[in-house]
Amino acid sequence: MTIYAVRGVFLPDESERTAWIVEGRLTFTRPGTCEVETVVDGGWILPGFVDAHCHIGYSPDGFLPEPAAMAAQALADRDAGTLLIRDAGSPVDNSSVQAREDLPRLVRAGRHIARPKRYIRYLGVEVEPDQLVAEVERQAARSDGWVKLAADWIDRSKGPASDLEPVWPDDALAAAISRAHELGARVAAHVFGEDAIAPLLAAGLDSLEHGTGLTDDTIAQAAAAGTALVPTLVNIDTFPQIAQAADGKYDLYAAHMRSLHATSRARIRAAWEAGVPLFTGTDAGGTLPHGLIPQEVRALVAAGIPQADVIAQATWKARQWLGFDSLVESGPADLVAYDADPRTALDIIDTPSRIVLRGRIVS
Repeated sequence: MTIYAVRGVFLPDESERTAWIVEGRLTFTRPGTCEVETVVDGGWILPGFVDAHCHIGYSPDGFLPEPAAMAAQALADRDAGTLLIRDAGSPVDNSSVQAREDLPRLVRAGRHIARPKRYIRYLGVEVEPDQLVAEVERQAARSDGWVKLAADWIDRSKGPASDLEPVWPDDALAAAISRAHELGARVAAHVFGEDAIAPLLAAGLDSLEHGTGLTDDTIAQAAAAGTALVPTLVNIDTFPQIAQAADGKYDLYAAHMRSLHATSRARIRAAWEAGVPLFTGTDAGGTLPHGLIPQEVRALVAAGIPQADVIAQATWKARQWLGFDSLVESGPADLVAYDADPRTALDIIDTPSRIVLRGRIVS
C-alpha cells in the first residue's frame, strides 16, 4: 500500500508540518515503514473551498437528471478547488454525485418548497400554506438535513404594481421551521427583498440566502440569532439583467431589483461587521455555470470583507458549519495546496498545485 505524504503550512493553525494520507484520512504520525509518495512538498494547505449555495442538476439549459451531466457540474466545482457543496435545492435527485469518490462531498437540501405561481416555474414543489408543514416533512426526509424555502418572489397578478413580496404567512413559516427543527433539519430560505426577512428570522431560520433586503434592524436580528447569511454576490450581479427584462411590464419590481443590486455590497459588509456568520455560495445552476467559487471569493473581498476572513469562512469555517472536519488528526483527507498563502495572494486561488479528495489525487 502506497502512503501519500503532504508537507507545507497547514491552515488554519499555520504550522509547517507533514501529514500522511492513510485510507482516505490524515495522520500527523508517520505510519510505520510503508512506501511513501510525497505529493505536496511545500506551500499552503487548506481543506478546500465550500460552495454553500449551488444547484447540482439545474442549468441554463434546464433540468439535468442524467448522472453524467450532474457529475460534469460537480467536476467543474472540484477543479476550482471546491471539495464540499451544500446543494440549496435541486429539481432532480442528485444523490448519484454522492456515490462517486472523485466528486465533491455533497449535502443535499431536497427540492425548493414554493407556492403556486410564486417562484420559478417547475423548479420547486408547489404547495399552499396549509400544506407547508407536510411538505417540509417530505423534503427533510429526502435531504441531508436541510430544507429550502422560496420565501419571497414577485406577485405578477398585480400587474404594473407587482413587486417582491413574502410568499408565506408568518404562522405557516413558524410552524414549518419549528417542524423542521423537530426532525433535526435546518432551514434555508431564498429571499431578495426586505419584507420577508424579519418573519423568517423570528421563526428561527437557519440560513438566509442572498439577503439583499437586509436592513439595520434585520442585520441586528440575524446577528443576535446566529442566523447564517450566504449572499451569492455573483448571482446578485445578474439583478440588472433581471430588471431589464421586467422593464415596461413590472416597472416597480425592476426598480426594486436595481436598488437591491446597488446596495448589496454595503448591506453584506454591514452584516459581516455586525457579526452575522457569512459563508460563500455561488448559486451556480440556473443562469450561472459551476466552478465560480474563485469569483465569489473575489466579490466578497471587493465588498470590503478582509481577505483572510473570506478565505477562512469559505473553507474551514464553512466545513465546521456543515458538520465536517478540516485538516485534523483522523480527519478526511480533503485538501487543496497552493504555492502562496491565499489569505494574502488572492490570485493564487486560480491555480492550486494539488487537489486531494477522500485521499485520492484528483488534480
